[in-house]
Amino acid sequence: MMLKFCIFVILFSVLGESLDPTFNDDVLGLIVFKAGIQDPDYKLSSWNEDDVNSCNWVGVKCDPKTQRVTELVLDGFSLSGHIGRGLIRLQFLQILSLSNNNFSGSINPDLAQLGALQVIDLSYNHLSGVIPEEFFKQCGSMRSVSFAENDLTGKIPDSLCWCPSMAAVNFSANQLSGGLPSGLWFLRGLKSLDLSDNLLEGEIPVGVGNLYDLRVVNMQKNRFSGQLPVDVGGCVVLEMLDFSENSLVGSLPDSLQKLGSCTSLRLRGNSFAGDVPGWIGELTSLERLDLSANEFTGRIPSSIGNLNALKELNLSINHFEGGLPQSMAHCGSLLVLDVSQNRLSGNLPPWIFKMSLETISLSGNKFVSTASLASSVRGLKLLDLSSNALSGEIPSEISGLSSLLHLNISRNRIFGSIPSSIGEFKMIQVVDFSNNKLSGRIPSEIGRAASLVKLGLEKNSLSGKIPTQITNCSSLKSLILSWNNLSGPVPAAIANLSNLEHVDLSFNNLSGNLPKELANLSHLLSFNISHNHLQGELPLGGFFNTISASAVSGNPSLCGSAVNRSCPSVHPKPIVLNPNSSNSSHGSSSNGNHRKIALSISALIAIGAAAFIALGVLAISLLNIRARSSMLRNLAEPTLSGGEDYSCSPTNDPNYGKLVMFSGDADFVAGAHALLNKDCELGRGGFGVVYRTILRDGRSVAIKKLTVSSLIKSQDEFEKEIKILGQIRHHNVVALEGYYWTPSLQLLIYEHISSGNLYKHLHDGPNTNCLSWRQRFNIILGMAKGLAYLHQMNIIHYNLKSTNILLDDAGDPKVGDFGLARLLPMVDRCILSSKIQSALGYMAPEFACRTVKITEKCDVYGFGILVLEVVTGKRPVEYMEDDVVVLCDMVRSALEDGRVEECVDERILGNFAADEAIPVIKLGLICASQVPSNRPDMEEVVNILELIQSPAEEFE
Repeated sequence: MMLKFCIFVILFSVLGESLDPTFNDDVLGLIVFKAGIQDPDYKLSSWNEDDVNSCNWVGVKCDPKTQRVTELVLDGFSLSGHIGRGLIRLQFLQILSLSNNNFSGSINPDLAQLGALQVIDLSYNHLSGVIPEEFFKQCGSMRSVSFAENDLTGKIPDSLCWCPSMAAVNFSANQLSGGLPSGLWFLRGLKSLDLSDNLLEGEIPVGVGNLYDLRVVNMQKNRFSGQLPVDVGGCVVLEMLDFSENSLVGSLPDSLQKLGSCTSLRLRGNSFAGDVPGWIGELTSLERLDLSANEFTGRIPSSIGNLNALKELNLSINHFEGGLPQSMAHCGSLLVLDVSQNRLSGNLPPWIFKMSLETISLSGNKFVSTASLASSVRGLKLLDLSSNALSGEIPSEISGLSSLLHLNISRNRIFGSIPSSIGEFKMIQVVDFSNNKLSGRIPSEIGRAASLVKLGLEKNSLSGKIPTQITNCSSLKSLILSWNNLSGPVPAAIANLSNLEHVDLSFNNLSGNLPKELANLSHLLSFNISHNHLQGELPLGGFFNTISASAVSGNPSLCGSAVNRSCPSVHPKPIVLNPNSSNSSHGSSSNGNHRKIALSISALIAIGAAAFIALGVLAISLLNIRARSSMLRNLAEPTLSGGEDYSCSPTNDPNYGKLVMFSGDADFVAGAHALLNKDCELGRGGFGVVYRTILRDGRSVAIKKLTVSSLIKSQDEFEKEIKILGQIRHHNVVALEGYYWTPSLQLLIYEHISSGNLYKHLHDGPNTNCLSWRQRFNIILGMAKGLAYLHQMNIIHYNLKSTNILLDDAGDPKVGDFGLARLLPMVDRCILSSKIQSALGYMAPEFACRTVKITEKCDVYGFGILVLEVVTGKRPVEYMEDDVVVLCDMVRSALEDGRVEECVDERILGNFAADEAIPVIKLGLICASQVPSNRPDMEEVVNILELIQSPAEEFE
């Protein structure tokens, strides 16, 4: 049998088309095709070269009259290898479907010789190279072609336009580039066109309106520019139109109102602007309308209320104003409503909670009042009202939302207590009430929410104990209760929550010992108990062996290696021997002498100890007075341990030696000689040297000694600017705690972030502990939020780089060293360039051009470089032996050539989310555009990143 098979193969390869027609061409062709591929699951075991025909073989169908093969369908067979020439023997083949396999290599142009071929589907494989131009030159009968989800590159061949019978084209999810073929709209019979998720660019030519039978157009995730074709409405039977995530501009063409059959219109992630026209309500077949992440303005048109079939409406991340139109209450089929990140205002409309919605996202607007929450929506799964101006109490009737999975009302002005009815949420996974004004206790009923995964109650005024019933929430991964007034012990029951990953109980009034069982929490990634009144020894083992000092700081009575404070030894009680147990002949006289001796020794020890303690107290008091006096004197002296000699003397200044703390204790544990000691030095930057010290209340702080004294403004101007910077309070921005002023010495006092800067984690850390993709994404998002907040406060950073991004114990980034250019008499480019020369690669090109205004877009440029640095793990500029590699140029070139793996840190190549990483890389390149006007605002960057973020991750 094997000999016969080899003879077939040899005859086929040598004689080719001249083979005797008495041989069954179909059997021979399929056997040769099988010989060139791998079949690990033996799906083709029924293919036998001894058979007269192949009509009974798996995956093969024949014409019952001629017994010739007309269909070959091998979808999902796990086949691999190259698609060889054997198939060209199947001259009557009409359908060839090899999708969802592992075929590699290029597309064989010989397949075009199959003159009867009508359908070819090679999707979901690993094919590479270009689509051969000659493939479509003999396509007279071809009706459908799909090369989707491969690794194809190059342009769409012009010969595709020569296929008069073509009805469906799917080249999605490849790396095709260039523009659309000029003759594409000549395919008059085209019904479906999917070119999504490629690198196609240029303007979309007019002419699509001539395709009267076109029903589906999907061009999302490309680089198309310009406007939508004005004649797109000519496709009167169009059912789906998707141009999302491109670079399209302008307004919506009026011809769109002709698409009466359209059920899905998606234009998210472009730059469409202007008002949404009222005729949108004439598209009465619409089921999905997505206009998110554009530049639309004005009010939401009331005509949307005419869309009775509408199921999903997404108008988020635009500039809509006013309220939600009352007419929307007539959208009876609506399931998903997302108008987040706009400028909408007014009361929450009560009709929202009387519809059959499953998702309501109104976050990032200016809505007020929570009264409407009392209504019940039985099917509601996600309710996000965060970042509004909502006030009032949480109504107890909220338990009527019994199907909720995700409830977020954070960053509002909600007051009152948390209703006990929260325990009625049997299915809820996320509860976020953080950043409000809630008071009272955490209800014990929270334990009935057994499916809870994330609980966020930070930054409120909650009091009382942490309820032990929380142990019933066995799925809990994140427990954030920081910045409240909670008291009592940390419940030992928390140790039973085996899935816990993130715990933050910092800045409360918790007391007592930490349960030793906490060391058994094997999934812990962060555990912050800083700034409480906890005592005793830290748990030993597990996560607590490597817990950082800042996560336990501010608890003076805690001991253990993490706080660098040894625990007192526990000595066993002394063994007391009964003197009467033996030697009784001495009687009471001996016993009485023993008591006298013991009494005299005890008295001497007590007296000596008291005297020693009294002397110690006196000595310590004298030393404290002397140290405090010395600290103030040393702080005022022009010469410190750093060795600099200042010529200006402060003795004539009435305000000399002014120390101001914005909150907390202004006293330092160490004297001035230790404040600026080189042993405490943390780092040096363009504006000064940074040292670490400890305040009297136990807080660690970082002190920056400014080295720009000769350029700094007057004391009044200095204090005015510093007080502005002192008001900056954001989770992703390093807090300025206070300052010290003399004419010759200025100190800035910051919160101390102990986990170091981003540069260290990216470039100095061991490969085994490198940042994961999820950590990197969160760092990028956190940096964006911090920078957006600074810009909102009219503060330009000027000095953005990875050494100025600090990471706290939870891995959250904090933007540091901001706003120091405000202290200079004028924002002089030469001075700035000299002060931030270490930021090579981060500086926007406009610094070199005096005619271009320095704006927040300079920070956006630096942020874009930081994004690329975080994703790639490479420095902005790398010096090789014979070359200098600029990160931005390298990434852009690799991305354009389809070499995505070169754009991601090799240490995480096997474990990163490509659907997030690639858009993030593209966003970084856009932010690092050479033209400032092409860079987005940081607020837009935050919105885009939250849009990119996988929804599944938001529930973790």
